[in-house]
Amino acid sequence: MAQADTLPETAAPAERGATETTAGPPAAQAGGILTVDLAALVENWRRLGRQATPAECAAVIKADGYGCGIAPVGTALARAGCKTFFVADLDEARRLRAVVPDHAIYVLNGLLPNTAPAFAAIKARPVIGSLVELAEWDAFCAGSGWQGGAALHVDTGMNRLGISPDEAAAVAPRIRTENHGITLLISHLVCAQEPPHPLNAKQIALFREVRMLYRGIPASLANSSGIFLGSAAHCDLVRPGAALYGVNPTPGRANPMQPVVTLQGHVALIRSVPKGGSVGYDAVWTARHASRIAVVAVGYGDGWPRALSASDQAPGADAIVAGTRCPLAGRISMDLLAIDISALPDKAVHRGDLVTLIGDGITVDAVANVAGTIGYEILTSLGRRYHRVYRNA
Repeated sequence: MAQADTLPETAAPAERGATETTAGPPAAQAGGILTVDLAALVENWRRLGRQATPAECAAVIKADGYGCGIAPVGTALARAGCKTFFVADLDEARRLRAVVPDHAIYVLNGLLPNTAPAFAAIKARPVIGSLVELAEWDAFCAGSGWQGGAALHVDTGMNRLGISPDEAAAVAPRIRTENHGITLLISHLVCAQEPPHPLNAKQIALFREVRMLYRGIPASLANSSGIFLGSAAHCDLVRPGAALYGVNPTPGRANPMQPVVTLQGHVALIRSVPKGGSVGYDAVWTARHASRIAVVAVGYGDGWPRALSASDQAPGADAIVAGTRCPLAGRISMDLLAIDISALPDKAVHRGDLVTLIGDGITVDAVANVAGTIGYEILTSLGRRYHRVYRNA
């Protein structure tokens, strides 16, 4: 899984061009290369902003910018004009604040006990999710004079964080007449990826009722998929996350987002496997004929899920090798995976060559589908052992 602060977020411009920066181990020494196209990221943000006009378009860059790097992602979006960011916790807020000194940063996981001074120290805004948090935040603001702002989260159906609509109604008169520093009212859609789901209309209507109690305070409901539910879900501010990074916010329809991430792995070894020979742990994949296998230095320790493994009973993921789509062979292990390259001509692949795991027609969503998960998990699992290239930086 991606770990914070184990590598520098960016380095000096790469030799390949002044518009690229790099991070992580040198390319020749890394098992894989992760390329993030920051221009595509920015264009996705602009596309979502146009969809939500006249609402402001914020950006959710939690989980290390969905695995892409919170500092380069935040820097690129801020330069493009993004004014408001959402992260998960205080550590992410600190890392983001280091590169965006003047922007609004909301912390979605709320106010943990005795952390209010830490929010003030970095000018971050907690998303208040309970009456206990609200009371603690009020006490801190009253005692310190802090007026840096906070969001109030109202639960309209997710049943995770947030005060209930009844609680929101009860505290609304006090919040509107006293200076509680609430700068944003938010809720979160449960089923936005399924537009016909009845919960969407129910949540939109319920949040509209709550908003009426908080006139004058900006409101936010729509996530990436919620933006495509129409203007009723847009409110004053939308907060896309995964769509910024190329994940399809409209499942079942063409993806309106540009791909942002490319992942390649280095071939460590090419070997022959006789007919009937197995590859990898548990011998779940057997060569049906004399085969050639490319062993690649990427595994689940790098965030490439074991669920993408191939067996005799079920195919796994594919990779692009020498311009050709080839199937994986056997279990993915911690540091390695194997690809069946039997269909390629001899000498088409060499030790040290790069194969493509995401890109060249293999989308994040397609990988997630094979793994039985969602693109969010694929992106946020991308490890820190890759050489990272930030294009159009």
